[in-house]
Amino acid sequence: MFHSKKSKKKKPLKLERNLVTISDSKSIISEQFRTIRTNITFSVTDEELKTLLVTSSIPGEGKSTNAANIGVVFAQEGKKVLIVDADMRRPTLHHTFRLSNTDGLSNVLIRKQTVQKAIQETAIVGLYIMTSGPLPPNPSELLASKTMEAFIKVVEQEYDLIIFDSPPLLPVTDAQILSHKCNGTLLIVDMNIAKKADVIKAKVSLTNSQAKIMGVVLNNSALPRDHYHYQYQ
Repeated sequence: MFHSKKSKKKKPLKLERNLVTISDSKSIISEQFRTIRTNITFSVTDEELKTLLVTSSIPGEGKSTNAANIGVVFAQEGKKVLIVDADMRRPTLHHTFRLSNTDGLSNVLIRKQTVQKAIQETAIVGLYIMTSGPLPPNPSELLASKTMEAFIKVVEQEYDLIIFDSPPLLPVTDAQILSHKCNGTLLIVDMNIAKKADVIKAKVSLTNSQAKIMGVVLNNSALPRDHYHYQYQ
């Protein structure tokens, strides 16, 4: 058991990227993120959801923005949430939350930093971030390591929900590795970018890794107002 390092003063809320669930919490998009939260919660029946992987088929589909906003709405519900930037190739969460990326997941996995010192507090009550850390030469090997499994067990004891933001599925194997270790996987699909063949390949790769696909979030979809962007598999 460990406790996240806390600062005496709450950090000012300075967000570089668009966290609509903070900047415009009453918007339709924010409400859709709360709907995603509800659907995720009710889709878990047999076991408690502790670890959630957020990924996509190809780059540029908005997986990191979705992971951040989903983490925010779960924290707003009163959960203690940790978002881990497991994209040790093109990390973005330290930009989103304007945090230092000196120490993060990569440091922990090579045992150069402790878990508690690598976790940073945000200005959002209940929301904590572990950035990627310095980019390693072997991210796939680190994610597949026993140290990664030990890390997950440690944070599961401290947080209600751990959200992993991973690289896309098709270019590298990182997301497949993580999907096997997580309780559930959420696939982000941008309607203007993703091709049907890519989405099918992504689903096949998740199935091959025995991932539990919880659903799909459609970005930039022109659906009627009475439809949700969250769809079950």
